[in-house]
Amino acid sequence: MDKTKNFLKKIGLPTGDSSEFNNTDKRFPDGAQYRFEIPSVEGPRCLKTVIDEALKYKLTIHRVSQGSGIMLMTDHEIKEMLKMAKDHQMEVSLFVGPRATFDIGAQPLTPAGKNIGLGLRGMDQIVYAIEDIKRGCELGLRGILVADLGLLWVVNQLKKEGQLPSNLVIKISVQLSATNPISVKILENFGGGTFNVSSDLPLELLTSIRQAVSMPLDLYVETPDNFGGFVRHFEIPKFIRALSPIYVKLGLRNAPDIYPSGTHIEATAIALSKERVRRAKIASDMIQRYYPEALMSQVGASDLAIPEV
Repeated sequence: MDKTKNFLKKIGLPTGDSSEFNNTDKRFPDGAQYRFEIPSVEGPRCLKTVIDEALKYKLTIHRVSQGSGIMLMTDHEIKEMLKMAKDHQMEVSLFVGPRATFDIGAQPLTPAGKNIGLGLRGMDQIVYAIEDIKRGCELGLRGILVADLGLLWVVNQLKKEGQLPSNLVIKISVQLSATNPISVKILENFGGGTFNVSSDLPLELLTSIRQAVSMPLDLYVETPDNFGGFVRHFEIPKFIRALSPIYVKLGLRNAPDIYPSGTHIEATAIALSKERVRRAKIASDMIQRYYPEALMSQVGASDLAIPEV
């Protein structure tokens, strides 16, 4: 295997999954190691809950993300959400609208076809997705969540051409599965700003990914049931040491899948948002207990996709 490993080393890749959990020296632009993300914040009422609960617990929440899609929010809802986030200097990342599971094809919903994930089927869906992004950006959005490799590439081209804001942060969904350092490196090369790594990866494999890329990694330390339901709170200090820059992401086990969300289940979405912030408080306490010297980004870090409204 030496010849293969020497070649991988020559082109700047790890030669295997590391069993040594050395502290990485990679950081966010502000020098910090970690930030907090609350996912599934499905609209302004959920965001208000996140903000109120964070104030109650004296927590800094750096990013909120949403999964139902830009296309399922009204202009007023998006503007309200973005204004609230700007006032509190928080990044907002909204999922791009259409996806394979919204389409009329059955394969993404079958056991064997689930590998399609939330990818886009055909060029019409690519066009719809770009239109969704343009609408969001015109309203002041500066963070999007994508789950399709082709869309990732073309959005990066649109940014280069000046047709989308140069400061638009492209967050890559956990649904665009990439579970080895080379695949994640490709996503970074295609314009990915941050990547949600798979939640079931052991620290050894996550460390090898960190060695290959510099972009922030988003990691569920508590994972929704449909991604496995893992609760990895005690590993958070190790994650920060070995994987920074990292978004510590609080999903929620034993919770319903609410995508796509809407007013018909808003009470449930709000309750879930409230509990996710409580889980973030537990994660924060874990960091203070076992790695108090870890550096967290302050409010309003310059590279956050804070809305421009």
